[in-house]
Amino acid sequence: MAHHTARPLAESEPALKPKGKGAGKRLVEIPWWFIGIMVIALWAAFTILTSANYRQAFSWIIVGITVTIRTSLAAYAIAIVLGLITGLGRISSNVVFHNAARMYVELVRGIPMLVLIFFIALVGVPMAVGVFNSLGAWLISIGLEGLGTTLTSMSNQAVPMNIRAIIALSVTYGAFLAEIFRAGIQSIGRGQMEAARSLGMSNGGAMRYVILPQAIRNVLPALGNDFVAMVKDSSLVSILAVRDITQVARLYAGSTFRFREAYVTLSVMYLTMTLVLSLAVQQFERRLRKND
Repeated sequence: MAHHTARPLAESEPALKPKGKGAGKRLVEIPWWFIGIMVIALWAAFTILTSANYRQAFSWIIVGITVTIRTSLAAYAIAIVLGLITGLGRISSNVVFHNAARMYVELVRGIPMLVLIFFIALVGVPMAVGVFNSLGAWLISIGLEGLGTTLTSMSNQAVPMNIRAIIALSVTYGAFLAEIFRAGIQSIGRGQMEAARSLGMSNGGAMRYVILPQAIRNVLPALGNDFVAMVKDSSLVSILAVRDITQVARLYAGSTFRFREAYVTLSVMYLTMTLVLSLAVQQFERRLRKND
């Protein structure tokens, strides 16, 4: 799982310059790690293309790629909203809002992600459905039969595991992103808020039009890195029988006993996705630095 540390761009250390001169400096600048990974990826791609068993494994596993990407994108979109609201709560002077946000972050950080996924999918969602049923019954009792009937008709079986997996991932990552947003907001100098207030803006207006645009710009690279981490962590939802690439690979390996072909192919697919995303994040970060 990813190591989540809120460190916005504005607070990050200056980039370390490679030591050496001339050819030695150019040698240091070569990304040897990337070359090594590319050699491994090319070897794996060659093996998949030239081996019938690997090709068969790939054709099975690729079926789950849509579920993996869709789950990651949907969960991350919800997590950003949760993270931003919770991040604002962490710096709020409102005691209730602040403590609710703090409790959410501490609860999520204190429980392993695998346990949280089980809990939210198998305990939290049924509890939420029960609450909606009770609310519906109350609405019917006060005469609001339309909305009340809709809520009372909800059932656990109506919430598929794909949706539960998205909820579990978004709730988990919402807490991690909250710390990134909190650090990003706190990285903006207090003078910015004071200047906005001196222009007649309210606290909310200053936060919305002055602080948040700068803070979000600062944390964009960190948000990108966490999305890469979520793509990897999305493999955990296979324990809910969600048919992502990990689950499909497990099914293929279990039915054919070709574990090597299944897991080599699966590893290459995750590696390809995370490498492409990581390079995109790095490119985006360079552009941000140039524009500063």
